[in-house]
Amino acid sequence: MTDTESLAGAVRVRDETELTELIGEPLPRVRDKVRTHLHEHDVAWLKVSPFCLVATSGVDGRCDVSPKGDPPGSLAYVLGPTTIALAERPGNRRADGYRNILQNPQVGTVFFVPGRGDTLRVNGHADLVSSAPFFDSMLVKGKRPLLALVIEIEEVFYHCAKAFLRSQLWDPATWQPESVPRRAEIAKEVDADERTLAELIAYYGPDYGNQLY
Repeated sequence: MTDTESLAGAVRVRDETELTELIGEPLPRVRDKVRTHLHEHDVAWLKVSPFCLVATSGVDGRCDVSPKGDPPGSLAYVLGPTTIALAERPGNRRADGYRNILQNPQVGTVFFVPGRGDTLRVNGHADLVSSAPFFDSMLVKGKRPLLALVIEIEEVFYHCAKAFLRSQLWDPATWQPESVPRRAEIAKEVDADERTLAELIAYYGPDYGNQLY
């Protein structure tokens, strides 16, 4: 069966009226909770969050979501009540999201605190900064960020925990890391990495974490 055939008979949602009929109207407290400035609780959240997702889109509409991670206190730096900066560390150098930002500076982010179901969402206008004095406050193992994503906040609000409760994300009893192939196997079979499987297993082995900074 082709993809087209599998969608035969599907009813598409074409406008906001249809969407609202399906999911309903948000409660006023949910609709109106969006803020434009950081609250002290937001600042506290950002200081302990070690992981976030950054969503971007290019002018052609193509989207990217990139994970960012650092020790708590080093991922996001609060420059003021309406501005934060995210550190960029050595990675795969694709920079898909950053290339999008150079075309379309609007970004959406979600900040996680391990064990918490609620998340903090921060959306706004972004710039890429190659150097700034505040880089010294974002050191990890003595290393400054390669660059920083500076976000001028337009929207900030907390998102409820229902997705985490449904997925049981933080419950170790539900974790199944061995149910899918190892990263080395995926790299060899899906990414067409030219290295041998033995070389890839060694690369993604215990020393992999030494390459982070």
